[in-house]
Amino acid sequence: MKKITLALALVAGAFISTAFGQISAPQPSPTAKISQKVGLTDVEIDYSRPGMKGRKIFGDLVPFGEIWRTGANSSSKITVSDNVKIGGQDVPAGTYALYTIPGKEEWTVIIHIYLENWGAGGYDISQDLCRFKVKPTMMKETYETFTIDFSNLTYSAGTIDLKWENTMVSFQIETPADAMVEKQIKETLVDGPSAGSYASAATFYLEKGKELDQALTWINTAIEKRPEAFWYVHTKAKILAKQGKKKEAIETATKSMEMAKANKGGDFGYVANNQKLIDELNGKK
Repeated sequence: MKKITLALALVAGAFISTAFGQISAPQPSPTAKISQKVGLTDVEIDYSRPGMKGRKIFGDLVPFGEIWRTGANSSSKITVSDNVKIGGQDVPAGTYALYTIPGKEEWTVIIHIYLENWGAGGYDISQDLCRFKVKPTMMKETYETFTIDFSNLTYSAGTIDLKWENTMVSFQIETPADAMVEKQIKETLVDGPSAGSYASAATFYLEKGKELDQALTWINTAIEKRPEAFWYVHTKAKILAKQGKKKEAIETATKSMEMAKANKGGDFGYVANNQKLIDELNGKK
């Protein structure tokens, strides 16, 4: 009887523990994520949003002259998909902690490399990527909840705004949109598609077994652009074989094999690949 009672107690205890473990409650400072395309760059900010709740914020709850996590809970994070400038400072593509040092007349904004701190605890100035100064702006409206958003978006730049209580701090993010578009124009309209693009298109048609004449034209263009690329010559041999041009295919595979043998950096398996193709074309296994 005692064994049965003990077993029932254990089951009941497990049920109660599980039941309480499933209880969820709203966070006092809920997490938020804001994403914005600035120019051609993806910018994402993860942060927690504390509320005023009747408290005085800057100079009291958030002291002047001290490191602030720029939100609540763990440090806020900013992620950029390209190399950018934030506050005029160079910031490589990646994810960073966003700290600030609020001041009555001036704030310091900090882009920090280490991401694992809870709040400002453990903050190490030696792991700052960069710092810059900004002037706070007093707003007529009151922001009950700490808010980060974007404004003044242009072709290649935008402004990141931090707002809480009656204070707003803004700083610019500049992206390489102009250079990225110029590069695309050059590659697409001036230089034209790369050898690799032509080769990829030719290989696609070869594998699908369709429009082999077009595939041959494209692989010839790739070879013209990169005549040393014996792997492109091998692809040409396979296209010719698929077209039923046995003699030309064997000649082309032989050429690719000779080029592969002569390559100082190695043949990358193309000596064997070409020999296999030649054997197949000659009816050998």
